[in-house]
Amino acid sequence: MMRKNLSCLLSLLLLLTVCQTVGAQQTGNQATSAEQIKIRVAKLGVGEKARGAITLKSGAKTKGYVSRAGDEDFVIRDRKTDAPTTIRYADVAKVQADKGHSKAKHLGIGIGIGVGAFLAVLLIAFSRLND
Repeated sequence: MMRKNLSCLLSLLLLLTVCQTVGAQQTGNQATSAEQIKIRVAKLGVGEKARGAITLKSGAKTKGYVSRAGDEDFVIRDRKTDAPTTIRYADVAKVQADKGHSKAKHLGIGIGIGVGAFLAVLLIAFSRLND
């Protein structure tokens, strides 16, 4: 009986850990101030390797690379057409680095690790029950 309770407790802890990780990702997507946006754009850098996805407060989205960053605005160029777009920091709702990995991919990897750990715990628990 003790082993059964222990395995249920471990399963519950694993499930709570996965849910907490997903919740933390969702709360990190809130709107930020212009200074925070400026810092995030600066972290992206300048040049063709400084790729990012910019979401404006109006809801419009722009993907490309940062070609110039100033005090009040920055210029992002589309990777395909190389068309420049000047964006004010105050108009930006969210800046995301575009490294080619989607949230769905990261979520899938996390769920896969969680399921694998859960199955390992179950296998260990069942193997000890048969002893």
